[in-house]
Amino acid sequence: MSDHAHHADAHSYSHPVPLSILIGTFLALIVLTALTVAQSTVIPAAAELYVALSIATVKASLVLIYFMHLRHDKSFNVLIILFSLAFVAVFVGFCSMDSISYQSEISNLTLDNSPAARP
Repeated sequence: MSDHAHHADAHSYSHPVPLSILIGTFLALIVLTALTVAQSTVIPAAAELYVALSIATVKASLVLIYFMHLRHDKSFNVLIILFSLAFVAVFVGFCSMDSISYQSEISNLTLDNSPAARP
């Protein structure tokens, strides 16, 4: 049985992280969450989505780097994950810009199909 325990220790992939870093990351996530809530009253409505997506991207990056231990992984993997998160944020941003350009047509279509507008 001691051979099995020694074998498990030789292939251990744990990365001990100091408690101060974990608490600091947690506090940063709490502050960013509060910032996300507060920005809805401060930021103009046109930019609100982009600011919220930016904050969410930073929060997801913190979780991946510190809580999922990507900081201790190969730097290429960290780079791929961060670029993927940035791509998703940009993709959603471009999709929302496209839907904003058709918003007046969608509003008119919904008003035309409402029960009050029918003869």
